[in-house]
Amino acid sequence: MKSFAALLTTALALGTAQAASTITIATVNNPDMVTMQKLTPEFNKLYPDINVKWVVLPENELRQKVTLDIASGAGSFDIATVGVYEVPIWVKNGWLDPLTPEFSKNAELSKSYKLNDLIPSVRKALTVNGQLYALPFYAESSMTMYNKDLVKKAGLTMPRNPTWNQIEQFASKMNDPKNGVYGVCLRGLPGWGENMALFDTMVNTFGGRWYDNSWKPQLDSAAWKNAMTFYVNLMKKYGPPGVTSNGFTETLTLMSQGKCGMWVDATSAAGPLEDPANSKVVGKVGYVNAPVGPGTPNGNHWFWSWSLTIPKSSKQEDSAFKFLTWATSPQYIELVAKNKGWASVPPGTRISTYNNPNYKKAASAFSSLVLSAITTADVTKPTKDPVPYNGIQYVAIPEFQALGTQVGQYLAGALSGQTTIDQALSQAQAAAQKVAKDGGYQK
Repeated sequence: MKSFAALLTTALALGTAQAASTITIATVNNPDMVTMQKLTPEFNKLYPDINVKWVVLPENELRQKVTLDIASGAGSFDIATVGVYEVPIWVKNGWLDPLTPEFSKNAELSKSYKLNDLIPSVRKALTVNGQLYALPFYAESSMTMYNKDLVKKAGLTMPRNPTWNQIEQFASKMNDPKNGVYGVCLRGLPGWGENMALFDTMVNTFGGRWYDNSWKPQLDSAAWKNAMTFYVNLMKKYGPPGVTSNGFTETLTLMSQGKCGMWVDATSAAGPLEDPANSKVVGKVGYVNAPVGPGTPNGNHWFWSWSLTIPKSSKQEDSAFKFLTWATSPQYIELVAKNKGWASVPPGTRISTYNNPNYKKAASAFSSLVLSAITTADVTKPTKDPVPYNGIQYVAIPEFQALGTQVGQYLAGALSGQTTIDQALSQAQAAAQKVAKDGGYQK
Protein backbone atom coordinates (compact mmCIF):
# COMPACT_ATOMS: atom_id res chain seq x y z
CA MET A 1 0.00 0.00 0.00
CA LYS A 2 1.27 3.45 -0.84
CA SER A 3 2.18 5.74 2.02
CA PHE A 4 0.13 8.84 2.74
CA ALA A 5 3.03 11.00 1.58
CA ALA A 6 3.31 9.04 -1.67
CA LEU A 7 -0.41 9.41 -2.34
CA LEU A 8 -0.23 13.13 -1.77
CA THR A 9 2.78 13.46 -4.03
CA THR A 10 1.07 11.40 -6.74
CA ALA A 11 -2.10 13.43 -6.47
CA LEU A 12 -0.06 16.59 -6.91
CA ALA A 13 1.82 15.21 -9.89
CA LEU A 14 -1.38 14.13 -11.63
CA GLY A 15 -2.83 17.61 -11.37
CA THR A 16 -2.21 20.32 -13.88
CA ALA A 17 0.78 22.53 -13.31
CA GLN A 18 -0.11 25.30 -10.93
CA ALA A 19 1.50 28.56 -10.06
CA ALA A 20 2.75 28.91 -6.52
CA SER A 21 -0.03 29.73 -4.08
CA THR A 22 0.03 31.23 -0.60
CA ILE A 23 -2.26 30.20 2.22
CA THR A 24 -2.65 32.11 5.46
CA ILE A 25 -3.44 30.15 8.61
CA ALA A 26 -4.88 31.74 11.74
CA THR A 27 -4.27 29.74 14.90
CA VAL A 28 -3.96 29.98 18.65
CA ASN A 29 -0.60 30.12 20.43
CA ASN A 30 -1.02 26.79 22.23
CA PRO A 31 1.93 24.36 22.27
CA ASP A 32 0.47 21.90 19.76
CA MET A 33 -0.11 24.69 17.23
CA VAL A 34 3.40 26.05 17.76
CA THR A 35 4.68 22.57 16.89
CA MET A 36 2.52 22.53 13.76
CA GLN A 37 4.03 25.83 12.67
CA LYS A 38 7.57 24.53 13.26
CA LEU A 39 6.85 21.44 11.15
CA THR A 40 5.69 23.47 8.14
CA PRO A 41 8.95 22.66 6.24
CA GLU A 42 7.81 19.01 6.24
CA PHE A 43 4.61 20.07 4.48
CA ASN A 44 6.65 22.08 1.98
CA LYS A 45 8.64 18.96 1.07
CA LEU A 46 5.37 17.50 -0.22
CA TYR A 47 4.04 20.75 -1.64
CA PRO A 48 6.89 23.08 -2.60
CA ASP A 49 4.49 25.28 -4.58
CA ILE A 50 2.36 26.16 -1.53
CA ASN A 51 3.67 28.95 0.66
CA VAL A 52 2.34 29.01 4.22
CA LYS A 53 1.90 32.20 6.24
CA TRP A 54 1.00 32.07 9.92
CA VAL A 55 -1.00 34.39 12.13
CA VAL A 56 -0.54 33.10 15.69
CA LEU A 57 -2.50 34.87 18.43
CA PRO A 58 -3.65 34.44 22.04
CA GLU A 59 -7.03 32.73 22.30
CA ASN A 60 -9.18 35.80 22.92
CA GLU A 61 -7.54 37.79 20.10
CA LEU A 62 -7.75 34.88 17.69
CA ARG A 63 -11.48 34.44 18.20
CA GLN A 64 -12.23 38.12 17.73
CA LYS A 65 -10.02 38.61 14.69
CA VAL A 66 -11.10 35.45 12.87
CA THR A 67 -14.81 35.92 13.57
CA LEU A 68 -14.79 39.50 12.28
CA ASP A 69 -12.83 38.53 9.17
CA ILE A 70 -15.01 35.58 8.24
CA ALA A 71 -18.28 37.36 9.04
CA SER A 72 -17.29 40.21 6.73
CA GLY A 73 -16.04 37.89 3.98
CA ALA A 74 -12.71 39.72 3.94
CA GLY A 75 -10.85 36.54 3.03
CA SER A 76 -7.70 37.22 5.07
CA PHE A 77 -7.49 33.59 6.18
CA ASP A 78 -7.53 30.39 4.15
CA ILE A 79 -7.53 28.19 7.23
CA ALA A 80 -9.01 29.13 10.59
CA THR A 81 -8.61 27.38 13.92
CA VAL A 82 -12.06 26.94 15.41
CA GLY A 83 -13.80 24.95 18.11
CA VAL A 84 -16.91 22.82 18.42
CA TYR A 85 -18.82 25.93 19.51
CA GLU A 86 -18.19 27.85 16.29
CA VAL A 87 -18.67 25.16 13.63
CA PRO A 88 -22.49 24.67 13.73
CA ILE A 89 -23.07 28.41 14.16
CA TRP A 90 -20.78 29.35 11.28
CA VAL A 91 -22.34 26.70 9.04
CA LYS A 92 -25.79 28.14 9.76
CA ASN A 93 -24.44 31.58 8.86
CA GLY A 94 -23.12 30.24 5.55
CA TRP A 95 -19.48 30.99 6.37
CA LEU A 96 -18.06 27.51 5.73
CA ASP A 97 -18.04 25.04 2.85
CA PRO A 98 -18.31 21.32 3.61
CA LEU A 99 -15.17 19.19 3.41
CA THR A 100 -16.97 15.92 2.67
CA PRO A 101 -17.14 16.60 -1.12
CA GLU A 102 -13.39 17.24 -1.16
CA PHE A 103 -12.75 13.78 0.25
CA SER A 104 -15.17 12.30 -2.30
CA LYS A 105 -13.08 13.75 -5.13
CA ASN A 106 -10.02 11.74 -4.07
CA ALA A 107 -10.86 8.21 -2.98
CA GLU A 108 -7.23 7.23 -2.39
CA LEU A 109 -6.58 10.24 -0.20
CA SER A 110 -9.81 9.63 1.69
CA LYS A 111 -8.83 6.02 2.33
CA SER A 112 -5.35 6.92 3.54
CA TYR A 113 -6.66 9.76 5.73
CA LYS A 114 -8.92 7.26 7.53
CA LEU A 115 -11.96 9.35 8.40
CA ASN A 116 -13.42 6.41 10.30
CA ASP A 117 -10.40 6.53 12.61
CA LEU A 118 -11.61 9.85 14.05
CA ILE A 119 -13.10 9.48 17.53
CA PRO A 120 -16.89 9.40 16.87
CA SER A 121 -17.93 12.12 19.36
CA VAL A 122 -15.29 14.49 17.99
CA ARG A 123 -16.25 13.85 14.37
CA LYS A 124 -19.94 14.24 15.22
CA ALA A 125 -19.29 17.63 16.84
CA LEU A 126 -17.79 18.91 13.56
CA THR A 127 -20.54 17.47 11.37
CA VAL A 128 -23.70 19.34 10.37
CA ASN A 129 -26.47 17.64 8.36
CA GLY A 130 -24.19 14.76 7.50
CA GLN A 131 -21.41 16.99 6.16
CA LEU A 132 -18.01 17.39 7.82
CA TYR A 133 -17.00 21.06 8.03
CA ALA A 134 -13.74 20.94 10.01
CA LEU A 135 -10.98 18.45 10.78
CA PRO A 136 -9.92 17.97 14.41
CA PHE A 137 -6.33 18.95 15.17
CA TYR A 138 -6.63 17.94 18.80
CA ALA A 139 -9.50 17.31 21.20
CA GLU A 140 -9.68 17.70 24.93
CA SER A 141 -11.70 17.53 28.09
CA SER A 142 -10.59 18.81 31.49
CA MET A 143 -8.92 17.11 34.45
CA THR A 144 -6.99 17.71 37.67
CA MET A 145 -3.20 17.75 37.43
CA TYR A 146 -1.08 17.73 40.56
CA ASN A 147 2.58 17.89 41.49
CA LYS A 148 3.28 14.49 43.03
CA ASP A 149 6.31 15.72 44.97
CA LEU A 150 4.37 18.56 46.59
CA VAL A 151 1.40 16.32 47.40
CA LYS A 152 3.72 13.74 48.99
CA LYS A 153 5.60 16.43 50.93
CA ALA A 154 2.28 17.61 52.40
CA GLY A 155 1.43 14.04 53.44
CA LEU A 156 -1.57 13.85 51.11
CA THR A 157 -3.06 11.23 48.79
CA MET A 158 -4.91 12.56 45.76
CA PRO A 159 -8.23 10.75 45.14
CA ARG A 160 -9.11 9.72 41.59
CA ASN A 161 -12.38 11.68 41.84
CA PRO A 162 -11.64 14.79 43.92
CA THR A 163 -14.24 17.27 45.12
CA TRP A 164 -13.72 21.02 45.02
CA ASN A 165 -13.69 21.00 48.83
CA GLN A 166 -10.81 18.53 48.75
CA ILE A 167 -8.99 20.73 46.23
CA GLU A 168 -9.31 23.61 48.69
CA GLN A 169 -8.07 21.50 51.61
CA PHE A 170 -5.09 20.22 49.63
CA ALA A 171 -4.29 23.72 48.38
CA SER A 172 -4.15 25.06 51.94
CA LYS A 173 -1.55 22.45 52.87
CA MET A 174 0.64 22.90 49.80
CA ASN A 175 0.50 26.69 49.57
CA ASP A 176 3.96 28.17 50.13
CA PRO A 177 4.05 31.61 48.47
CA LYS A 178 7.29 32.61 50.20
CA ASN A 179 9.02 29.93 48.15
CA GLY A 180 7.05 30.65 44.98
CA VAL A 181 4.70 27.67 45.29
CA TYR A 182 0.93 28.12 45.13
CA GLY A 183 -1.62 25.60 46.34
CA VAL A 184 -3.73 25.68 43.19
CA CYS A 185 -3.53 27.45 39.83
CA LEU A 186 -6.67 28.18 37.83
CA ARG A 187 -7.42 30.43 34.86
CA GLY A 188 -8.31 34.01 35.74
CA LEU A 189 -7.96 35.79 32.39
CA PRO A 190 -11.39 37.09 31.26
CA GLY A 191 -12.84 35.34 28.22
CA TRP A 192 -15.59 32.87 27.42
CA GLY A 193 -12.93 30.32 26.49
CA GLU A 194 -10.54 31.33 29.27
CA ASN A 195 -11.69 31.87 32.86
CA MET A 196 -15.29 31.00 32.00
CA ALA A 197 -14.39 27.60 30.53
CA LEU A 198 -13.14 26.49 33.93
CA PHE A 199 -15.68 28.45 35.97
CA ASP A 200 -18.62 27.09 33.95
CA THR A 201 -17.70 23.54 34.97
CA MET A 202 -17.55 24.70 38.59
CA VAL A 203 -21.00 26.32 38.31
CA ASN A 204 -22.36 23.11 36.77
CA THR A 205 -21.23 20.96 39.69
CA PHE A 206 -22.47 23.49 42.25
CA GLY A 207 -25.90 22.87 40.72
CA GLY A 208 -26.10 26.01 38.57
CA ARG A 209 -27.03 26.71 34.94
CA TRP A 210 -27.11 29.71 32.62
CA TYR A 211 -30.80 29.51 31.71
CA ASP A 212 -33.83 27.46 32.70
CA ASN A 213 -36.01 25.83 30.06
CA SER A 214 -37.90 29.09 29.52
CA TRP A 215 -34.64 30.94 28.88
CA LYS A 216 -34.89 32.79 32.16
CA PRO A 217 -31.31 33.54 33.28
CA GLN A 218 -30.16 31.89 36.51
CA LEU A 219 -26.98 33.82 37.25
CA ASP A 220 -28.39 35.38 40.42
CA SER A 221 -29.13 31.94 41.90
CA ALA A 222 -27.61 30.54 45.08
CA ALA A 223 -25.64 28.01 43.03
CA TRP A 224 -23.89 30.74 41.03
CA LYS A 225 -23.18 32.75 44.17
CA ASN A 226 -21.78 29.73 45.98
CA ALA A 227 -19.58 28.83 43.01
CA MET A 228 -18.26 32.35 42.52
CA THR A 229 -17.63 32.82 46.25
CA PHE A 230 -15.73 29.54 46.34
CA TYR A 231 -13.66 30.38 43.24
CA VAL A 232 -12.76 33.89 44.42
CA ASN A 233 -11.81 32.76 47.92
CA LEU A 234 -9.79 29.81 46.60
CA MET A 235 -7.77 31.99 44.26
CA LYS A 236 -7.23 34.79 46.79
CA LYS A 237 -6.00 32.42 49.47
CA TYR A 238 -4.04 29.84 47.52
CA GLY A 239 -3.59 31.07 43.94
CA PRO A 240 -0.67 32.87 42.29
CA PRO A 241 -0.49 36.68 42.16
CA GLY A 242 -1.91 38.48 39.14
CA VAL A 243 -4.23 35.58 38.38
CA THR A 244 -6.58 37.73 36.26
CA SER A 245 -3.78 37.88 33.67
CA ASN A 246 -3.38 34.10 33.53
CA GLY A 247 -5.06 32.12 30.78
CA PHE A 248 -4.24 28.59 29.66
CA THR A 249 -0.73 29.30 28.38
CA GLU A 250 0.33 31.38 31.39
CA THR A 251 -0.94 28.79 33.86
CA LEU A 252 0.72 26.00 31.88
CA THR A 253 4.02 27.83 32.34
CA LEU A 254 3.48 28.09 36.10
CA MET A 255 2.69 24.38 36.38
CA SER A 256 5.61 23.45 34.12
CA GLN A 257 7.98 25.38 36.39
CA GLY A 258 6.84 23.50 39.50
CA LYS A 259 5.05 26.50 41.01
CA CYS A 260 1.60 24.89 41.37
CA GLY A 261 0.45 22.20 43.73
CA MET A 262 -2.57 21.51 41.53
CA TRP A 263 -4.04 22.72 38.26
CA VAL A 264 -7.52 22.03 36.91
CA ASP A 265 -7.57 22.60 33.16
CA ALA A 266 -7.48 21.08 29.69
CA THR A 267 -6.38 17.49 29.21
CA SER A 268 -4.25 18.71 26.30
CA ALA A 269 -1.84 20.15 28.88
CA ALA A 270 -0.50 16.69 29.65
CA GLY A 271 1.73 16.52 26.57
CA PRO A 272 3.50 19.85 27.25
CA LEU A 273 3.90 18.95 30.93
CA GLU A 274 5.72 15.76 29.89
CA ASP A 275 7.92 17.52 27.32
CA PRO A 276 11.51 17.74 28.66
CA ALA A 277 12.26 20.68 26.37
CA ASN A 278 9.74 22.91 28.13
CA SER A 279 8.85 21.37 31.48
CA LYS A 280 10.67 20.93 34.79
CA VAL A 281 8.06 18.50 36.11
CA VAL A 282 8.35 15.64 33.61
CA GLY A 283 7.32 12.44 35.36
CA LYS A 284 6.31 14.38 38.47
CA VAL A 285 2.69 15.12 37.54
CA GLY A 286 -0.28 13.01 38.52
CA TYR A 287 -3.57 13.06 36.64
CA VAL A 288 -7.08 12.48 38.03
CA ASN A 289 -10.62 13.48 37.08
CA ALA A 290 -11.88 17.07 37.19
CA PRO A 291 -13.38 18.03 40.57
CA VAL A 292 -17.07 17.95 41.42
CA GLY A 293 -18.97 20.35 43.63
CA PRO A 294 -21.77 19.76 46.14
CA GLY A 295 -24.58 19.89 43.58
CA THR A 296 -24.02 17.27 40.88
CA PRO A 297 -21.29 15.44 38.95
CA ASN A 298 -22.88 16.61 35.67
CA GLY A 299 -20.69 18.95 33.63
CA ASN A 300 -17.54 18.64 35.74
CA HIS A 301 -15.37 18.06 32.66
CA TRP A 302 -15.74 19.93 29.41
CA PHE A 303 -15.68 18.87 25.76
CA TRP A 304 -13.66 20.72 23.14
CA SER A 305 -11.79 20.26 19.91
CA TRP A 306 -9.47 22.76 18.29
CA SER A 307 -10.04 22.10 14.61
CA LEU A 308 -9.04 23.44 11.23
CA THR A 309 -11.60 24.70 8.73
CA ILE A 310 -11.66 26.53 5.40
CA PRO A 311 -13.73 29.73 5.36
CA LYS A 312 -15.96 30.18 2.33
CA SER A 313 -14.12 33.47 1.74
CA SER A 314 -10.83 31.64 1.03
CA LYS A 315 -9.54 31.91 -2.53
CA GLN A 316 -7.10 29.03 -2.05
CA GLU A 317 -9.41 26.19 -1.08
CA ASP A 318 -7.49 23.44 -2.90
CA SER A 319 -4.19 24.39 -1.27
CA ALA A 320 -5.88 24.86 2.09
CA PHE A 321 -7.44 21.40 1.88
CA LYS A 322 -4.02 19.88 1.25
CA PHE A 323 -2.72 21.47 4.43
CA LEU A 324 -5.79 20.44 6.44
CA THR A 325 -5.47 16.79 5.50
CA TRP A 326 -1.72 16.83 6.17
CA ALA A 327 -1.90 18.49 9.61
CA THR A 328 -4.70 16.25 10.91
CA SER A 329 -3.59 12.93 9.38
CA PRO A 330 -2.31 9.81 11.19
CA GLN A 331 1.02 10.45 9.49
CA TYR A 332 1.28 13.92 11.03
CA ILE A 333 0.86 12.35 14.46
CA GLU A 334 3.77 10.02 13.66
CA LEU A 335 5.79 13.01 12.49
CA VAL A 336 5.28 14.78 15.82
CA ALA A 337 6.19 11.59 17.66
CA LYS A 338 9.42 11.37 15.68
CA ASN A 339 10.32 14.99 16.45
CA LYS A 340 9.03 15.45 20.01
CA GLY A 341 8.18 12.02 21.38
CA TRP A 342 4.91 10.11 21.56
CA ALA A 343 3.73 11.83 24.75
CA SER A 344 3.61 15.13 22.84
CA VAL A 345 1.44 14.10 19.88
CA PRO A 346 -1.88 15.93 19.34
CA PRO A 347 -4.35 14.08 21.59
CA GLY A 348 -7.99 13.17 21.49
CA THR A 349 -8.68 12.85 17.77
CA ARG A 350 -7.87 9.34 16.55
CA ILE A 351 -8.71 5.87 17.81
CA SER A 352 -5.41 4.60 16.38
CA THR A 353 -3.43 6.94 18.65
CA TYR A 354 -4.92 5.36 21.76
CA ASN A 355 -4.36 1.85 20.37
CA ASN A 356 -0.72 2.58 19.49
CA PRO A 357 1.60 0.72 21.91
CA ASN A 358 4.20 3.51 21.66
CA TYR A 359 1.64 6.10 22.75
CA LYS A 360 0.24 3.84 25.45
CA LYS A 361 3.72 3.48 26.92
CA ALA A 362 4.75 7.14 26.65
CA ALA A 363 1.40 8.52 27.84
CA SER A 364 0.52 5.79 30.33
CA ALA A 365 0.11 8.34 33.13
CA PHE A 366 -2.79 10.10 31.43
CA SER A 367 -3.95 8.58 28.11
CA SER A 368 -6.77 6.37 29.40
CA LEU A 369 -8.07 9.12 31.69
CA VAL A 370 -8.07 11.63 28.83
CA LEU A 371 -9.88 9.31 26.42
CA SER A 372 -12.50 8.52 29.06
CA ALA A 373 -13.04 12.21 29.84
CA ILE A 374 -13.48 13.10 26.17
CA THR A 375 -15.84 10.25 25.36
CA THR A 376 -18.01 10.63 28.49
CA ALA A 377 -18.50 14.40 28.37
CA ASP A 378 -22.19 14.92 27.54
CA VAL A 379 -22.93 18.34 26.02
CA THR A 380 -26.67 17.57 26.08
CA LYS A 381 -26.83 17.09 29.88
CA PRO A 382 -24.33 19.54 31.34
CA THR A 383 -26.23 20.52 34.48
CA LYS A 384 -28.29 19.19 37.38
CA ASP A 385 -31.50 20.72 36.09
CA PRO A 386 -32.65 20.70 32.44
CA VAL A 387 -31.50 23.44 30.08
CA PRO A 388 -32.59 24.56 26.60
CA TYR A 389 -29.04 24.62 25.22
CA ASN A 390 -26.12 22.30 24.51
CA GLY A 391 -22.62 22.89 25.82
CA ILE A 392 -20.73 22.16 29.03
CA GLN A 393 -18.36 25.14 29.23
CA TYR A 394 -20.39 27.32 26.86
CA VAL A 395 -23.96 27.96 25.73
CA ALA A 396 -24.34 27.00 22.08
CA ILE A 397 -25.92 30.24 20.85
CA PRO A 398 -24.19 32.88 18.69
CA GLU A 399 -24.50 35.55 21.38
CA PHE A 400 -22.46 33.56 23.89
CA GLN A 401 -19.11 34.61 22.45
CA ALA A 402 -19.83 38.15 23.69
CA LEU A 403 -21.95 37.20 26.72
CA GLY A 404 -19.48 34.68 28.08
CA THR A 405 -16.61 37.13 27.80
CA GLN A 406 -18.68 39.87 29.45
CA VAL A 407 -19.50 37.61 32.40
CA GLY A 408 -15.84 36.58 32.50
CA GLN A 409 -14.95 40.24 32.98
CA TYR A 410 -17.40 40.51 35.87
CA LEU A 411 -15.87 37.38 37.42
CA ALA A 412 -12.37 38.85 37.08
CA GLY A 413 -13.64 42.09 38.64
CA ALA A 414 -14.86 40.20 41.69
CA LEU A 415 -11.57 38.32 41.92
CA SER A 416 -9.48 41.48 41.71
CA GLY A 417 -11.69 43.29 44.22
CA GLN A 418 -12.97 45.91 41.80
CA THR A 419 -16.53 44.79 42.51
CA THR A 420 -18.28 42.60 45.04
CA ILE A 421 -19.51 39.12 44.18
CA ASP A 422 -23.11 40.31 44.50
CA GLN A 423 -22.44 43.18 42.09
CA ALA A 424 -20.75 40.84 39.61
CA LEU A 425 -23.68 38.43 39.68
CA SER A 426 -26.21 41.23 39.30
CA GLN A 427 -24.35 42.55 36.25
CA ALA A 428 -24.06 39.04 34.82
CA GLN A 429 -27.77 38.36 35.32
CA ALA A 430 -28.68 41.59 33.52
CA ALA A 431 -26.38 40.76 30.60
CA ALA A 432 -27.83 37.26 30.26
CA GLN A 433 -31.37 38.63 30.38
CA LYS A 434 -30.61 41.12 27.62
CA VAL A 435 -29.28 38.33 25.40
CA ALA A 436 -32.35 36.15 26.05
CA LYS A 437 -34.72 39.02 25.25
CA ASP A 438 -32.88 40.64 22.34
CA GLY A 439 -32.11 37.24 20.80
CA GLY A 440 -35.77 36.24 20.83
CA TYR A 441 -35.18 33.20 23.04
CA GLN A 442 -37.82 34.15 25.59
CA LYS A 443 -41.41 33.71 24.48
